Amino acid sequence: MCLPANREEDRIRRRALWVSLIVATTCAATWPSLAAASSPVSSGFSREAVWNAATDDWEPTVATAPTSSWVYEMTTRYGGPKMCGEVPRLRHCLVFRSSRDGGVTWSADRVMCPPCAGVHGQNDPQVKVADDGTVYAAWMNNYDVMFARSTDHGRTWIGVRNLRELSGLRWNDKPILAISPDGRDVYVAFNRSDAFVMASHDHGRTFGAAVKINVDGRYWFAEGGVVAADGGVYFSESAEHQRGLGDVRLAVLKSSDGGASWVTTFVARSQERPDCDVPDCPVDFYGAQANIAVDVNGTIIVAYVANTRPDAPQRMYVITSKDGVHFSAPVHVSPGGAAVGANFPAVAAGPKAGDFRLAFQDDRRGVDVWNTWYVRTTDGGATWTPAVRLSNVPGGAPYKTRRGHGFPYGDYGGIAVDRRGVTDVIWGEADGYAGPGGTWSARGV
Repeated sequence: MCLPANREEDRIRRRALWVSLIVATTCAATWPSLAAASSPVSSGFSREAVWNAATDDWEPTVATAPTSSWVYEMTTRYGGPKMCGEVPRLRHCLVFRSSRDGGVTWSADRVMCPPCAGVHGQNDPQVKVADDGTVYAAWMNNYDVMFARSTDHGRTWIGVRNLRELSGLRWNDKPILAISPDGRDVYVAFNRSDAFVMASHDHGRTFGAAVKINVDGRYWFAEGGVVAADGGVYFSESAEHQRGLGDVRLAVLKSSDGGASWVTTFVARSQERPDCDVPDCPVDFYGAQANIAVDVNGTIIVAYVANTRPDAPQRMYVITSKDGVHFSAPVHVSPGGAAVGANFPAVAAGPKAGDFRLAFQDDRRGVDVWNTWYVRTTDGGATWTPAVRLSNVPGGAPYKTRRGHGFPYGDYGGIAVDRRGVTDVIWGEADGYAGPGGTWSARGV
């Protein structure tokens, strides 16, 4: 059995080698100025901006405060000047920053390391914000899922919990975080091949036992999570075969009793993913994914990718539900791509009922030409706006051209909508799986 955990270890080893070869030259180079690039701004959105042109960043996430103008971002940093500060032996780390003015200006980067004794690498950041402004985070220290919260906008972190130790499992992977609006109820979905969820009902101070979800022998990945106003909690997940080949089943998990029990609804099936033909790319990198959001009226939306023939390009679909069990027919929101099609959906609800925002990457502009796109609905998913290209800067990094970038850097990005209805989207760009690449973002409606 070839566990994705072993593939992750191989990825870290390969990427560490790449970093040792490129950091000395990449970080010393003078990159083209973003200000010098010329491209029309997509209607309603800012020009995309790179977090740090001199660092090798991927797999970012973003969260906005429900009742203020604060914005928070985290990314995984593999290379760059003073990559992980003074933390010994930390080969790659999570970096956190905050903005008090809605993303206009940003704090200095802070390594997300409470604590880091014996930690060699960090991955898979998650950030959420409660109504009172408390920031909640989940991430990986080695193969331990971690949790913490901050009451001072991420300057310090308290209540650090090692969920792998609390669960009694030997390792775990890929956490997805969901919190109730008041922050009292905290849910973390993760996998150890099988799917698990752990819940807290005291703001993360204590957690209950890890509840196993599946019995099918597949390898599960959580990809989205949300808590509705009525307390119902939902996770969107994919279930692939252990070797990453063959069909993928897409599911929604629902709990109405605080995470004590879960109902699984399979909402779609995709055939075998398209090939990933760049060096070092894992066999399941383009595997079908699903993401989930819920609006103020309790309407649930799931955005997912699927194909109908093995190795064929995937398309992006959305389905909706009022109860998380019965779903509408799928609506197609992306064209077919040149080779791979669409993937990496990130969906969020806006401040009004029926308002959802969806960002994703696809290769519609040509083989090995990727871009990040944005669509929006204001009628609960029945109709969607034309796609806006967010990756709209033609330079500023060696992997960027006027057509797009060479590869989607990491297998997820993030999206959040603030109290005014402004959307923050964040994603990774590179030439290939092993990088180097960068974290990019844009803001708009």
